Amino acid sequence: MSQRRPIVERFSGNPILTKADIPYPVETVHNAAVVKHQGRYVMLFRSHRDNGRCILGLADSDDGFAFTARPEPFMVPEPDGVFGEYEAYGVEDPRITFLDGHYLITYSAYSRHGVRIGLATTRDFVTVKRVSLITQADMRNVVIFPERIDGMYVRLDRPHSEICPWAIWISYSPDLIHWGGSRLVMKPVQYHWDEMKIGPGAPPIHTERGWLHIYHGVFPTMDGSVYRLGVALHDLRDPANILGVCDRWILQPEDPWEVTGYVHNVVFTCAAVPEEDGTVKIYWGGADKVMCAGTAKIEELVDLCIDDRRPPC
Repeated sequence: MSQRRPIVERFSGNPILTKADIPYPVETVHNAAVVKHQGRYVMLFRSHRDNGRCILGLADSDDGFAFTARPEPFMVPEPDGVFGEYEAYGVEDPRITFLDGHYLITYSAYSRHGVRIGLATTRDFVTVKRVSLITQADMRNVVIFPERIDGMYVRLDRPHSEICPWAIWISYSPDLIHWGGSRLVMKPVQYHWDEMKIGPGAPPIHTERGWLHIYHGVFPTMDGSVYRLGVALHDLRDPANILGVCDRWILQPEDPWEVTGYVHNVVFTCAAVPEEDGTVKIYWGGADKVMCAGTAKIEELVDLCIDDRRPPC
């Protein structure tokens, strides 16, 4: 019997960015946000320094696959003030959403107080302005929807806690700084591929049938945890209402640089760029060490959420 065609077609030139491509000292390149800006792709990637703490760098591409890193990091931990206190251990795992004429960057800020989410903005990827720390500890993986809904900004987030355990919530804001109205919308499912924890991945994509969200899920094994990618579909008008979650994963660690690395058996996405031809470029960190890319058909991903679905909770 022939094997099923892959849902996500890996780029033949993976990995697309490694530490050897960076013109300053880093030990990893992974978990990057990617957007199109003025017709070119801009990648905001996470890197470990050799002290174990993380910074964010930039790379550019004409085709979304061949990236060239810029000569200096884009964001490093702020040395002073409130950001200095809460970013002291590093800045990690960015997401980018274009909204209201500028790019919103959410990132994980680590310090002795735990992990919080910072919000920064840029218009040109040359200068960046930190706006606010928009969560308390411990919170990770915040993605902002690319449209306001009923006048409100909307985000998906994930408490970094075993209280609920590691589920996806939705929150709302009138100004991007003050958030509330939080609700749990999606939980791990026992003895499924994502039973240990789930979290928002790439910012949701607007489709005719709903908001397509590519998320990560984790399964515990006797040889450690395995990170895979899945898809969910949120209602356009009420994204707290999930129309369907695909019962199976769309991508798992298979290539050598996904199976072995800084953290073994990881594919982790922070970015998905929809294209005019109905495809989406998906970007993922492989084993917390390199950046990889692939493509999928948006309609096929939406179909999976409806035709092969399971309840979100």
